[in-house]
Amino acid sequence: MMMSDNDSSSGPATGTDRLIEMLSKDARGRRRFEKILLRAVTFAVGIAAIVFFVLVQPRPDLELAARTARVLFKFIITVPLAIAMIGLLDRIGRPAAPLGPWPWLLGGIGAMLAVGVGAELALLPPEEWATSLIGTNARYCMLFIPLIAIGPLFCFIVALRQGMPTHPGLAGAAAGIASGAIAAAFYASHCPDDSPLFVATWYTLATCIVAACGYAAGRRFL
Repeated sequence: MMMSDNDSSSGPATGTDRLIEMLSKDARGRRRFEKILLRAVTFAVGIAAIVFFVLVQPRPDLELAARTARVLFKFIITVPLAIAMIGLLDRIGRPAAPLGPWPWLLGGIGAMLAVGVGAELALLPPEEWATSLIGTNARYCMLFIPLIAIGPLFCFIVALRQGMPTHPGLAGAAAGIASGAIAAAFYASHCPDDSPLFVATWYTLATCIVAACGYAAGRRFL
């Protein structure tokens, strides 16, 4: 039996149509999740700002202190960390999406933090290391960063529920790190402890608390 021209061409055409349809759906889903995440970031920053100004306020000498390298260092770490983790959330929320340059940025932030700590340890006499590590505000740092991060974490979990993360726990942990970084950036404008060693220790521990909460929330709600 001879196959007609219409029958012979219907198979490839159908496969091509399906591929085009899949690519179109993927592009629409990517744009949709990007908009959802952008709204989540807007709400997250707004809520964090409100909680920050209700619970604590910027330090009185912030305008003068912000001209020093040690204070700027806190923002050089926390703000890029928040941006990198939000970029990762955009990829994590879409299955099989490439991670892009965000892991490299995270590596650069880690290296910069290590350089800052190393420089401080090299410049300070060993007997002053403990003072720089403990500071005067450690317990408040461990308290207020997680409190400020609660709102952003809620926003990011809600946004991820609109995506398709393949590893819910890890997606929630990433949301927690992003939320902790946003909170730490706000709190850095209040904290009088400007030591890189203090930042590397207590800001990291506070962010890890939020990451653990995010991991649990991801396992439960994503």
